Amino acid sequence: MDLEFSVAELTDVDLPQVVALCGEALDLPEDSAEANEIVTRLRETTLPGDATWTSGRRQLVGFVAVAGGEPVGVVLGSIAHRDPAVGHVDLIAVHPADRRRGIGRTLLSRVEGALAGLGAGEVLLAGNPPYYAWPGIDVRYTPAICAAMALGYEQDRTAWNMTADLSYDGSPALRDTAPAEARLAERGIRVRRATEDDVPALVEFARVTFGGGWDGELAHSVGRPGAGCHLAVRDTEVLGFAAYGSSRPSWFGPMGTAPDTQGLGIGGVLLRRCLRDQRAAGHDRAQIGWVGPVPFYAGSAGAWIERVFFLFRKQL
Repeated sequence: MDLEFSVAELTDVDLPQVVALCGEALDLPEDSAEANEIVTRLRETTLPGDATWTSGRRQLVGFVAVAGGEPVGVVLGSIAHRDPAVGHVDLIAVHPADRRRGIGRTLLSRVEGALAGLGAGEVLLAGNPPYYAWPGIDVRYTPAICAAMALGYEQDRTAWNMTADLSYDGSPALRDTAPAEARLAERGIRVRRATEDDVPALVEFARVTFGGGWDGELAHSVGRPGAGCHLAVRDTEVLGFAAYGSSRPSWFGPMGTAPDTQGLGIGGVLLRRCLRDQRAAGHDRAQIGWVGPVPFYAGSAGAWIERVFFLFRKQL
């Protein structure tokens, strides 16, 4: 049956209803449970203002589909802060009762036009760090994948998350780090929680060592409720970091250690310190997002691959 609906630009007044919609339209429980945090993060406008970033406001677009006076679909998009010629679709959600009626495709078309109007020549269905909720489209969100393919998006890459079980005391993810920290101390390496005073050094270390892709996520993980960061230092030299909660409260990452210190056990200590924080905050599971070194997380935290994402792109 055809559904009469209209599409309007999203405003802040719409956000409570959009959060409620996403609580129903995000089919996976781990996503619907964090609907408020997801929408709030994706609508953040301020970019961290440090040496790596151009201080200013993010360029955001958003549209809501309305039928019978109620929102039935939403799409959020943004311009990549490092390349203004690239747009991102950050979220698209349609109420389960109103799918297969053209709402998703209409919303995608509208957000493409808006991003093109801001100068984008290409649109990615992929996360736009540091404000993202997923690497791409979870393969279990079949309607979203079908809508993307119908509009000419081509699969670009595949990404995956790993899950760490925090639900019981004996979990490998919660193993005691004290013995390993004592061994590191014998080498003059101290592990501690990061403070806001550490952010400049953390950002510099991330930029020099890993190319700067994690600067904003690190800056955003320190000093905020539901987020945190631990670091390893020798005297005043940063040797490694691990963060959580930058994108979503239940998600871990990013983390990295200096290449010449790998093998000392710094990464495992930092990882498990963060996971213990997340358990203390009430999380039974942690998502290790956009994973690279699968064997490391499997060995250090007993984590397993669980979520798989398709990343798409389209030339406008």
